[in-house]
Amino acid sequence: MSRTTGTAPDTLTPPDATAGRAPAAEEGTSAGADTSAGPGTPDRTGAEAGVATYVFAVGRGCDAAALTGLPGHAPGTPLRLLPFGELTAVVQDVPAAAFTEDALRERLADRVELERCARAHHEVIAAAAAGAPTLPLPLATLYRGDARARAALRRDEPRFLAALERVAGRVEWGVKVHARPAAAREAPRPGAATAPAAREPDGAAGAGARPGHAYMQRLRGARQERERRQEAGLNAAEAVDRALRGIAVASRRLRAHDPALSGRGPQLLNAAYLVAEGREAEVREAVRRLRESPGCRAVEVELTGPWVPYSFVDGGGQDARG
Repeated sequence: MSRTTGTAPDTLTPPDATAGRAPAAEEGTSAGADTSAGPGTPDRTGAEAGVATYVFAVGRGCDAAALTGLPGHAPGTPLRLLPFGELTAVVQDVPAAAFTEDALRERLADRVELERCARAHHEVIAAAAAGAPTLPLPLATLYRGDARARAALRRDEPRFLAALERVAGRVEWGVKVHARPAAAREAPRPGAATAPAAREPDGAAGAGARPGHAYMQRLRGARQERERRQEAGLNAAEAVDRALRGIAVASRRLRAHDPALSGRGPQLLNAAYLVAEGREAEVREAVRRLRESPGCRAVEVELTGPWVPYSFVDGGGQDARG
C-alpha cells in the first residue's frame, strides 16, 4: 500500500472523499454493548452520552501511534482503533446529534464546512496509510456504537481484503482536463475572415443585398468555431486519458465538477488512475509532454497526487495490465 499520500489541494480532498460504498453505514444514536472489544480498547455504545462511531478507514496492521495528535472531527474524542476479524478500523467517537441526517445535510451544504470535514477526513486516512495498507471509507460513515460498526465491517471483510490486495503497492493519481476559458468563450473577432460561402458576392452591398445576411453568416461562423473548439478539447481529453491509461493498471472516470465551483472552463475529463508506486516521475513526465503538445493547446491539464486510492476501493476499470 502507498506510503505516499499527497498534499491536500486548495479545494476538496481529491479525488472525492464522498466516493465509494460504505459498509452498511447507518445514522443514529444508540446501540447495545458488544463484549468482544479489541485489546485495551473497550467498545463504546451509542447509549454512552449520545455518541456515534465514525469510521475513517480500515486496514491491516494499523499503528495507533500514527494517529497521535490528529484531531479528526471536532467535536470528537481522540482517534482510536477498532479491531474486527483480520483487519482494524480507524474510528472516533462523535456527538450523534451533530451527525444526524439533517445535521449532516445542513453542514455539508456549506462549502466551507464541507471542505473542512473533507480535509479532516483525509488527514486521518493519510496518516494511517503512511504506516500500513489502508482503505479509505466515504465521508460520514457512521454507526450507532462499536457493536454495530464491528458487525457491519465484518460483513464487508471479504470485500476489504480483496480491495487491499488490489491496491497494494499502488497509488492514485487524479487528472482533470478543462477547456481554456479563452478557447471556450472567445467571441469572433471584429473583421475576422469568414469561410468563402459567408462572403458577400460582388455588388451585394448595394440595394439588392438581403438585410441581415452578413449577420447570420457571422453567427453561423461563430457556431462552427465553437464546435471546432469543443471537438478539439474532447480530442485532447481523450489523448490525455490514453496516455495515462498506458501507465496505469486501472482507471476510473469520475463525475465532472461544476465549472462555477472551480472558476475554470468546462471540465472535459475527471479521471483517476491506479499506478504502481515508484512511477511518479513517469506520470509527471507524461503530463508535461501532454501540456506541451499541439493537440492540448486549447485545454488545461491538472495533475494531483499521489493519493491513497480512494477511487479504487470498489474496483475500477482494470485493463490488461491489472
